Amino acid sequence: MQTGSEERRDALDTLLWTFSDDSFLGHGTDREPHPAEQPVILTITPDNPNAAQIRFVVDGAEPPQLDGYERAVLMFDGHDELQVAAARGQWKALKAAGHDLTYWQQGPDRRWERKA
Repeated sequence: MQTGSEERRDALDTLLWTFSDDSFLGHGTDREPHPAEQPVILTITPDNPNAAQIRFVVDGAEPPQLDGYERAVLMFDGHDELQVAAARGQWKALKAAGHDLTYWQQGPDRRWERKA
């Protein structure tokens, strides 16, 4: 998972360790040793140290070259005009690069609906 800032990366790291006593998601960050051994890496860089096949890009991060990935998920705040504008630009660039894209939006009932 690629974040747009060190602060967001560190906040997600803390959240994944403390969110619930009855669930756990093994992970590490790009600031710790042995990233290749982690099932999930939280990073601020375009690197892929654990050879992940799925890339999550959040918090306004600029996606890296995505050709080596099975799937990429770009998440953004649809109520933030700057993030929406950036997402539109990313959509156009990824479409032009020949990627197969879908767009999902969360509805008022909090369910995800495919829009494109």
